[in-house]
Amino acid sequence: MAPPPAPQTMKERILQTADRLFYLQGIRAIGVDTIAAEIGISKRTLYNHFPSKDALIAAYLERRFVGARPSDKPPAEQILGTFDSLERRFAAKDFRGCPFVNAVAELGPTDRAVKKIAIAFKESRRVWFRERLNELGVADADALATQLVLLVDGSIAQDLVRDDPAMARAAKEAAKVLLRNAGVDVGDEAAKPVKGKRPRQ
Repeated sequence: MAPPPAPQTMKERILQTADRLFYLQGIRAIGVDTIAAEIGISKRTLYNHFPSKDALIAAYLERRFVGARPSDKPPAEQILGTFDSLERRFAAKDFRGCPFVNAVAELGPTDRAVKKIAIAFKESRRVWFRERLNELGVADADALATQLVLLVDGSIAQDLVRDDPAMARAAKEAAKVLLRNAGVDVGDEAAKPVKGKRPRQ
């Protein structure tokens, strides 16, 4: 039998609680008093682990900064699978949009620390698309990667307004059009590299 999971440290409990409350209710709406009360600790205890609310916000966003898992699926299947994952996420009751966009919208573009983390996350997603497109031998992978992240963010915004997970499906169909226009044979789900081109190393 596997050993029981190690008990959470106080820092992990604080961060997990902040993550849930910040994401579901908003960063500005939730103060450190609320987080401390939710856990049943004093503000002093919270500040022993996170010296300020700004530090806790940064830790929350860094916690949300999760890269794509490695996959042995064909590159275009991975790209299109992104939109399937979005559709499943949209259907969840606790979906409140992109935490990075939400943070910048709430705190404003002048909060450089938050904006820096948000830009880094968005760029990591764009680079992931570009790497998959390079594997397919797409000529202008950089530009197409930018277009694909716009489809991702656009579908998130549409779902928030419409509460309709099908927005991810519409974005997926648009992604297929972009891939076909780039010379990729998407078929149903599988895709082949552009004829006469080799994936870039």
